[in-house]
This record gives sequence, structure tokens and C-alpha cells, in this order.
Amino acid sequence: MSTTPLSVVLAGGGTAGHISPLLAIANALAEQDPSIRQVVVGTASGMETRLVPAAGYPLETIDRVPMPRRPSIDLVKLPVRLVRAVRQALAVLDRAGADVVVGVGGYVSTPLYLAAWRRGIPVVIHEANARPGLANRLGSRVATSVAVAFKGTGLPRAQVVGMPMRRSISTLNRAEARTAARAALGLNSSQPALIVTGGSSGAASINRAVAAAVPLLAAEGIQLLHITGGGKRVSSADGQPLQAEGYRQIEYVENMEAVYAAADLLLARAGAATVCELCAVGLPAVLVPLPHGNGEQRRNAADLITAGGALMVEDASLTADWLAATVFPLLKNQAALASMAAASATLGVRDADVKVARLVVAAGRETQK
Repeated sequence: MSTTPLSVVLAGGGTAGHISPLLAIANALAEQDPSIRQVVVGTASGMETRLVPAAGYPLETIDRVPMPRRPSIDLVKLPVRLVRAVRQALAVLDRAGADVVVGVGGYVSTPLYLAAWRRGIPVVIHEANARPGLANRLGSRVATSVAVAFKGTGLPRAQVVGMPMRRSISTLNRAEARTAARAALGLNSSQPALIVTGGSSGAASINRAVAAAVPLLAAEGIQLLHITGGGKRVSSADGQPLQAEGYRQIEYVENMEAVYAAADLLLARAGAATVCELCAVGLPAVLVPLPHGNGEQRRNAADLITAGGALMVEDASLTADWLAATVFPLLKNQAALASMAAASATLGVRDADVKVARLVVAAGRETQK
């Protein structure tokens, strides 16, 4: 086996849903072999411009290439944009002396997949969603290894490995961390706690339903931490700050492990990372799939719902009355919550980052032979 340090180029960005697993894979690679050289490729407009350097990895950027799904001016411009981005990607690979490319999907991945194919560099893909995006559907045709978080993606030669996630989440012991997490989030140590989040950008429909249910909290004897999303503070009907006994509102939480440890029940969208993290930590949930898009969130949640680890409610059906009739009683039913937690944990995968890192190293070493 070659002793030359591997050079790995990782592609992905735009949203936390792409960047978080990418960084988890990068960290697992660094842990497995500190000599591995890593470069992350993203775009100049994505969250990666902040998150990747903060994680300690060099970032290169190429042009963003949207993949239109219907006739538009972007479709007309696609060939020229794609050719330019592939050229930029080729330059990145050449500068890095890349042995292997890792892609997690998103706008930036397609040019990297095509550039790697032109250079004969192996590609390892990780697909986070139950319904793959266009970039990974294309990339899977040239990939050496295809790792997926959910079964049934339809990608060729797919290996179900789970979702790479931060170690602070994958190693979380909720019971041990509960007291400190509640204190950090300003929650009472003894009352049942519902935590609501619509993601970093928030979800207006969830915020509206929760705000309408706030006046009912005091009579129920429960507490609610409402994570509204950046810039999306929720007010009462008369425009005043929303206040009630047992209710606390914040815009964003940096460390989701604190949320998972503090909550008795989480109400959230059914993004791939959220679903997989819920299973990894064994947290009961109420999931509200996005009402638009390609239906991927419903598919992400399907196995967890079937197992009994979560409830699903349609976005249009999420109302204050539904919360009062279904969620609030569940919060006070410790036996039901314990059963849901156990069911969720049966689906949990905590070492996906290590599994993908092994695939990457194997592909890279094959190149060096």
C-alpha cells in the first residue's frame, strides 16, 4: 500500500443539509489518517463560506450551476455555465493533485463529478435524502461508491450507511446531558418540554400554529421552546411580543445536541438530517413534511413513522387545536414517549461518518496503486 498522503476533494454546499454531512466525513477522514490532505469545494454564495473555514478546512469556490427542471432562461444558459464550472473544477482537482472526489450533492457537485470523470479520478457519493437530487442521480453513474442514508433511493450500487453527523450528536446521551441542556436553553428542569423548530430559516406555517397554541400552555402545565428561525420573531395578534407562562422564543440554536437532550418531544420538518439525528439520539418527534417540493421529506420520515418513533401531520392540518388535542396530551404521557424513544433508537446509525471515510480511503488508495 502506498504511503503517500491521500488528497481528497470534497464537493457540496449551499445549505446545512449538505455542509453538515460533508464536514462530518472530513472530520472522520482526518481522524482516520491525519496525513490526508483535504480541500472543500463550494460556491461563493453558500453557507460553506462561513462553516468550512470555521471547521478548519480550506475552501475553494466555483460558479454556481443551477439545474432547471423546466424551460427557462437558466436552461438556455446551462451549457455555457456548466462548461465554465467544469473547467474551474478541473483546475481545483489539478491544484490539489486529487486522488478521490467526495460529493454530497447540490449545485457544486455536478461540475466536480464531471471533472473527476474526465481526469479518471474515483468519485464517492453520499446521498442524504430518500429521494436523490439531480446532481447525485447524475454522479452515481460514474461513482466508484454510492453511500446513502435511506434505503430505496434507486441509485445504482447504493450502500445504506446512514447519515454522517457531528460527533456531539452521534455520541449524545440524552439522559446524562438533559439537566445541563435545559439550563443552557432556559427551560425548567421538571416540566415536560416541547421544542419546536422549522430549521435555521424557520417555517411560517409552523410558527403560526404554535403561536396560536401558546395561550393554552399554562393550563396544560407544559413548557415550549419555540425556535422561530433567523429574523422570524413571532408576535401576538396585536403585534406585541408573544409572552405566556411556560413559553420561550429564540431565533436560532447553534448546538442542536442541546435541543435533543433538553426536549421530551420535538416538532420539526422532516429533513434528512433531522430524521437521522432523531433516530441516532432516540428522541420522539412530531414531523411536519414540507407541503411542496418533490415529496422527499415524507419519504425521509416513512420508516421512522412506521416504527412508531414519530407522528406525522400534514402542514395544512397543523393547527393550535391539533396541538392541544394530540401533542400536549402526548407530552404528559411518559410511557408513550418512552415507547417512541425506544422505537426511534432502533433505527439509529451513529457511525456513518466512519463508514463513508473508509469508502473514500479505499477508493483513494486504489488510485495510488
